[in-house]
Amino acid sequence: MRWLDEGQQWSWRRYLEGTSRFFEALGDAHDEALPVTLGEYHLLVQLSEAPGRSLRMSALAEFLALSRSRLTHTVDRMEQRGLVVRTPVPGDRRGVSCVMTDVGYAALVEAAPGHVSAVRRLLVDALEPEEMAVLGRAMAKVAARAKGLDPATVLATEPGGGSAPVSEPASEPAPDPTPGRAAAAGA
Repeated sequence: MRWLDEGQQWSWRRYLEGTSRFFEALGDAHDEALPVTLGEYHLLVQLSEAPGRSLRMSALAEFLALSRSRLTHTVDRMEQRGLVVRTPVPGDRRGVSCVMTDVGYAALVEAAPGHVSAVRRLLVDALEPEEMAVLGRAMAKVAARAKGLDPATVLATEPGGGSAPVSEPASEPAPDPTPGRAAAAGA
């Protein structure tokens, strides 16, 4: 067993406290002033980036790192509010897609400024630009390792690396509600 040394232990504990407090404060910002919760916002961002604002439920669960059961409960709540609808996947009797409605898109666009403002206040403005870049690279490696992937492969999508994912639907000019484009972290 390789125990953490003093420096690693310090960093690990700062990471735990920092992420816990960050997500608590960001969630509070959503709950207090925005039309969607943080989890709903993250889901709507994923749909906004997908062709036709639609993703299979299984792919959405993977993107959001949620169990299918938890995703189903979230989508149930959002569907009741008219933010999304579920539709069958053509040619696949078992497949179901989650599709963002116009009401959902409007809620995302409405929430985006408050979300980005909170992310800036809590994270981006607290770090130097170099620290933000290191944080992004470090968390990409952690996410890849947790998914059983080679961390080096995910760094190819780093901004400036030539293959960064597109965050805004090309067919609809609108305020960019995506946290990635707003220098936020996975919200």
